[in-house]
Amino acid sequence: MDFTYQIKSLLFAVAVGDAIGLPVEFESRQTLSEFPITSMIGNGTYNQPLGTFSDDSSLTFCLAEALIHGCNPDIIGQYFVKWYIQNFWTPRGHVFDIGFTTRTAIEKIANGVKTELAGCGEVSCNGNGSLMRIAPLVFYLYDKPIKERFEITQKVSSITHAHIRSSIACFYFLEFLRQLLEGKHKFDIYKNLQSEIPSLFNLISISQEEIQLFDRLLKLNICEFTEDKIFTSTYVLHTLEASIWCLLTTETYKEAVLRAVNLGEDTDTTGAVTGALAGLLYGFDAIPQNWAEQIVRKDDIKNLAERFAYSLHKPKFLFN
Repeated sequence: MDFTYQIKSLLFAVAVGDAIGLPVEFESRQTLSEFPITSMIGNGTYNQPLGTFSDDSSLTFCLAEALIHGCNPDIIGQYFVKWYIQNFWTPRGHVFDIGFTTRTAIEKIANGVKTELAGCGEVSCNGNGSLMRIAPLVFYLYDKPIKERFEITQKVSSITHAHIRSSIACFYFLEFLRQLLEGKHKFDIYKNLQSEIPSLFNLISISQEEIQLFDRLLKLNICEFTEDKIFTSTYVLHTLEASIWCLLTTETYKEAVLRAVNLGEDTDTTGAVTGALAGLLYGFDAIPQNWAEQIVRKDDIKNLAERFAYSLHKPKFLFN
């Protein structure tokens, strides 16, 4: 499959959702209900110009860059270090936002710790820092068996977030993206995953206690939940649930991303993750043109999409 258009759609969709949410990061839902975001703005929380993306997009782009060379966790980790220390793939030449767990892991890698040992495996380290950046991996995983898809997802998530809960969240997200690439309807995907994911996890003996934490996605119909039952903290499960809810309860890219951002709190990440889903569902052409045009480094993002797509046609050796 030629993924060129889909990769472009995904990368821009992440950056746009991120940039819309960034100026109001940490704002409460009540404040945003009174003064809702209706388009892309500048300044705000980090006093950044219009069209600026955050670490969510920067690390997403770093992952895509690394995947051009295959799926080697050490190479991925070095690209993250390059971002953090050398400002690679920053929007305007400096890092201004980074989560604690992500920063700690990257600093360990920079100081010589092996990549597979750098991520935090504690329960307290289940922030959304690996979920926010993992979307490009779907293109690498697309034609691989489901068990292998989970194993690779776990390795890539664990570079920074090594607890199984973060891996499960990333896997659910990537499986949803994968079925969007297959052209399936969003509600059909939601139902498919309610059987496919528990079946795999039972096969590979993931603890029932961890699986049960995902019951709102795997057993219930989350789109029937009212907004007050959807949470948008930095907790990985909150971000995943909110993004799926925003996708299922809207009909356009614009509507999905604005709903995500106006939920408040971790607005850039909820916007970015929702953006990835809506970007693959609706495509690049559905992103409002003025939003895409306002994104900083848009030509670089387009070039990255083309290089990544080209690389997928060449043979790779997994974790070489």
